Amino acid sequence: MNTKVKNSVQSATEISNEVINVCRRVAVKGFVAATDGNISVRLANGNILTTPTSLNKGFVQKEDLVELSIDGKQINGNRKPSTEMKMHLFIYQQRSDVNAVVHCHPVYSTGFAAAGIPLNENIFPEMVIGFGAIPLAVYATPSTDEVAESLRPFVASSDAILLANHGVVTYGSDVWDAYFKMEKVEHIAHTLFVAQSLGGAKQLSNEQVLQLKELSKTIYGK
Repeated sequence: MNTKVKNSVQSATEISNEVINVCRRVAVKGFVAATDGNISVRLANGNILTTPTSLNKGFVQKEDLVELSIDGKQINGNRKPSTEMKMHLFIYQQRSDVNAVVHCHPVYSTGFAAAGIPLNENIFPEMVIGFGAIPLAVYATPSTDEVAESLRPFVASSDAILLANHGVVTYGSDVWDAYFKMEKVEHIAHTLFVAQSLGGAKQLSNEQVLQLKELSKTIYGK
């Protein structure tokens, strides 16, 4: 389904409920601690609905959500928006196909980011088909324009990026697509961590990777 059509047929209440459900999921999964993390969605009117700053994702309610214009001006909401909205807005501005952004600090993938290790080796078929590679953006001070600039080399070609010494950002056609990518990134990082303790993961051959990339085009349209 065309992503813009999907967003246009969903009501603001439906989209808000999806954001709340994803907030609950990232909290239950342990992808965030305390008041960490932020989630946003592009609305049919072009504005951005986002979680507020300084609130645990497990406690977020619909009335806590904040609506912003694409240039960051607050339109609706009684709370302050997430301090990471510069990163979110940059992604929306660069990718017209993106309708949702999820930023979290999952333990294993953030561990790789802290160690300066991108997830760019061809180990899992799901990774080759789903991501190609998960790059590592250079360190940037959170909540500043530096974060957006650190994403610039990767945002057009990647749907998931590790943020050095910080966390992970994923984005997609809707909030569930963006969230499930976060789950996949963390699962990949966790599995690679386990594989390292067993002597290291074995890479797929070039022939196997080429077959997977062909499947990605013909079956998944990527």
